[in-house]
Amino acid sequence: MSPIVIASLILGYFIVLIAISYFTGKEDTNEAFFKANKSAPWYLVAFGMIGASLSGVTFISVPGAVEDKQFGYMQVVFGYLFGYIAIAYVLLPIYYKLNLTSIYTYLRDRFGNVSYKTGAIAFLVSRIVGAAFRLFLVANVMQLLIFDQFNIPFVVTVLITIGLIWLYTFRGGIKTIIFTDTLQTLFMLVSVIVTIIFVASKMNLNGIGDIYQTVVASPMSKMFFFDDINDAQYFVKSFLSGMFITITMTGLDQDMMQKNLTCKNLKEAQKNMISFSVILIFVNLLFLTLGLLLTQYARQNGFDVNKDDLFPTIAMLPDIGLAISAFFILGLIASAYSSADSALTSLTTSFCIDIIELDKKPQSKQKDIRKIVHVCMSLVLVLVILIYDLIFKDVSVIWELFKAAGYTYGPLLGLFAFGIFTKQQIKDHWVWIIAIVAPILSYFINQYSTVMFNGYQIGFEILIINGLLMFLGLVLIRRKEH
Repeated sequence: MSPIVIASLILGYFIVLIAISYFTGKEDTNEAFFKANKSAPWYLVAFGMIGASLSGVTFISVPGAVEDKQFGYMQVVFGYLFGYIAIAYVLLPIYYKLNLTSIYTYLRDRFGNVSYKTGAIAFLVSRIVGAAFRLFLVANVMQLLIFDQFNIPFVVTVLITIGLIWLYTFRGGIKTIIFTDTLQTLFMLVSVIVTIIFVASKMNLNGIGDIYQTVVASPMSKMFFFDDINDAQYFVKSFLSGMFITITMTGLDQDMMQKNLTCKNLKEAQKNMISFSVILIFVNLLFLTLGLLLTQYARQNGFDVNKDDLFPTIAMLPDIGLAISAFFILGLIASAYSSADSALTSLTTSFCIDIIELDKKPQSKQKDIRKIVHVCMSLVLVLVILIYDLIFKDVSVIWELFKAAGYTYGPLLGLFAFGIFTKQQIKDHWVWIIAIVAPILSYFINQYSTVMFNGYQIGFEILIINGLLMFLGLVLIRRKEH
């Protein structure tokens, strides 16, 4: 597929998104931008959240990691389910009872202004790191498939990538994203299913039965790991990590919760969360199945490609066919932008509400301030992606993403856990120090875990350790009752 054809596909796709933005963004108000006037249908939110949760990282990195990790990622996914249940029945009732726009307002009411600002800053750092990781991966693929052919530098690719997001979110915000995410999730799922069917046919597999037998017979489909507790993929470690990753990266994340808070009431938000979490299990199985088939296809045809290059390399081969290449491009763009657009909107929301306290600004200036922040957040993402380009080469991005989340979301986990499960107050002015010390200690524990714990390797559970250290730090600064 020529770069011009690929560029035309992407252009056509964004024309559709911009058209959606035009119709949904006519009401250019802060209430619509931040909360969609609390009128979003729960089933649209649930379906759109699939794409937002998976992102371009899942689309590329999960299939690419199957050769090394087998189906071990499903242990994390099963943990997700229990994390979503906790969100639905522990966190959502709190958010709806307090009628929050930013979920970090809870920390101000519970502990004080320093805790509130600390939580908001922790989110901003976490989401910038995560969104930039996702967009970095997609920008790399776009560079490989399109812009390298025209000798266009990577910085221009990144600017175009972020600029397109800004273009269709700057007016409607979350109200637009509810609808664009639904469309993008549909594109992504159709792309994966069609690719599985075509790759299977190239491998002379006829129908679902043959695909199932091929997956079951392959050692790469090993899903559960109980043999070695020191292994980073040990079941209990992966399951608990998945549960806490969900609680923090969804339940304590303004990006994901902002979508849930657009539902009409708590009951609809809970229906959204539970239905979405069950569907997500089957969707991840699809991605892993695709990864196994792609790996076997690569072996049969003598391809030797890096992990995150597996899917794009095979999808763009001439003998795979124009249709698969087109579906790959659309699926990749859809999966990437379904998470990135909401990330940009939530960063704008959190900075406006939590950091500069937009509601205290003159009413006549609030909309203009929001738009300036939206542009600034776009430029921050550009800068961070360019930094990643200097650091990360030939790695599986999804594992790097979860590692980073373990350090950046840990303070949020500790803060919210202490607030919800204890009735004690703390010395609020000390909180920011604990939020810095906990990740630093976690990093050193992770680095020297094999020495300190007799060969034990820490995996995603670094998030739990980080959150626990934050919790214990808050215990040390609690106020004594007289």
